[in-house]
Parts: sequence; structure tokens; C-alpha cells
Amino acid sequence: MDVETALKEAMNIEGAVGAALVDWGSGMSLGSLGGGKFLDLDLAAAGNTEVIRAKTRTMSALQIEDAIEDILITLSKQFHVIRLLKRPGADEGLFLYLVLDRAKSNLALARHQMKRIEGELAV
Repeated sequence: MDVETALKEAMNIEGAVGAALVDWGSGMSLGSLGGGKFLDLDLAAAGNTEVIRAKTRTMSALQIEDAIEDILITLSKQFHVIRLLKRPGADEGLFLYLVLDRAKSNLALARHQMKRIEGELAV
């Protein structure tokens, strides 16, 4: 599945408000859909890159030998899910970022669908 199709699939997840595929080495979005006036996906992509970097530094300092699957940020009205995509041999890579309307979404199902998208995505 290409980037455009992956983003469309992400936006089909119930409650999706916005989705982006982001290179966390540079903080640049490779593509995005949704968002709108109250959600600047490019700004969010850059900010969430810093979240990933901080968490990976912390894991390294704690000598945790494990991999991050996803990071969840829970707001009163939204879920922000950052799913790190596995790329063999890469220290930094890509992440799929999904913003969900908390009242309209099922978080467990959304995470399951993001994992499926990850498995089918070819970049």
C-alpha cells in the first residue's frame, strides 16, 4: 500500500480527525489528511517527533532493551496515537500519527487497524 492509500485507510478509522505519515529523523510529514483549522498536522508532526526522541533517550538512559510500538496521548476530547513503523536496520524511521475524536472512536480497534496499515505500507 502506498502513502496516500495508507492515509486514506487511517482516515477511515472510526472517529479519525487527522492522519499523517512522518519521518521522525527530520520531523517532516511525508503526507497528511484531515486536520483542519484547529489541527495543524505539520506542526503536530514536528512536535511529536520530539516526543519520540525524548522517549527513546529515556529508554536508552534506563537501559531498556525494547522497542516502542506506539505512544498514546490522551486529551479530554481526543486521542493522539503515534505508531512507530518498524524499519529493519534503521535507528530512526517513520511514524503514523492519528488523531481521534474520543467520543466517536474505539481506541483498541484503532490501534489494531493502525497495526494492519503498518503491515501493508510500502515506502
